Amino acid sequence: MHETVDVISTNPCSIDNAEATTKPVMTEPLYRGMDRAELDRQYTARATVPNVDLYIEAYATRTAEAKAATPRVVSLPYGPSADETLDIYPVERKAATPVFVFIHGGYWRALSKDHGGFMAPTLARDGIATVSLNYALAPSVRLEEIVAQCRRALAFLHREGAHYGLDPDRIIVGGSSAGGHLTGMMLTGNWFADYGVPADLVKAAMPVSGLMDIEPMRLCHVNDWLDLDAARAAALSPQHLVASSVSTAPVVAAVGGTETEEFRRQTHDFAAAWRHAGRVAMAREVPERNHFDVIFDLADPATPLYGDLIGLFRAIDGEIVASR
Repeated sequence: MHETVDVISTNPCSIDNAEATTKPVMTEPLYRGMDRAELDRQYTARATVPNVDLYIEAYATRTAEAKAATPRVVSLPYGPSADETLDIYPVERKAATPVFVFIHGGYWRALSKDHGGFMAPTLARDGIATVSLNYALAPSVRLEEIVAQCRRALAFLHREGAHYGLDPDRIIVGGSSAGGHLTGMMLTGNWFADYGVPADLVKAAMPVSGLMDIEPMRLCHVNDWLDLDAARAAALSPQHLVASSVSTAPVVAAVGGTETEEFRRQTHDFAAAWRHAGRVAMAREVPERNHFDVIFDLADPATPLYGDLIGLFRAIDGEIVASR
């Protein structure tokens, strides 16, 4: 769920603390006046905390605790490959519940759905089910395939979710870091008709620390496993797809207050672009939260970020009632 790694590892849950890249570091400006070294600094999230492994372990431990606290977590395949699976954390003794779909991060090449269900018990107390998505990881698949898998997951929930107590008309999607990027790709790209789902399938979205313009990823160490060229980076950047999107979903874009300037800029820029296109959006910087712990606020009902998420659900409930 979070941008926790900078070096390709054979273990998808590991964090390698070695510096990434064997390629020569370029010193001329490459992006917004930044050279390769500065881009690497801005997008090496793990360097902003003393020990990133503590957060990764907490994601897994808290998700395991959430599974133990949920009477029947349902694990299902949603697509043809072994990595296309999801966990449904239903609300006990309730049907047609609203759904928060969480997409984990890990720079598109680490972690899994087993790091992304920790908010489920808290949301369940507010009558909201949680779905944690799994997807194949780079470099074994291209980023286009990761995006397609997440879209297949949403299409699956639209078709089959009612069988598991979910309301396919009340789906909100969120994710952290790479998962924030993938959340943006669920709003953009006008993919809905190709997957047989309505254009308003995603009723609202909460990208957290989202990488909405991935051109800088192409120009720093992250491209060691993404292998993007300029055209593909543009086509896979939600920031560049806002104007053409048919989605009108409201967006709360969040970021930790201690994250790097680039992570914070990306969050604010996406919210501004979404608003400029005539839609509802706000950006929230969460004080004293870093790239890895900001997402834990979604498991704490006392936090403003949790309140933002509940507010999105209340807003879509109002729209659904008004349309009936």
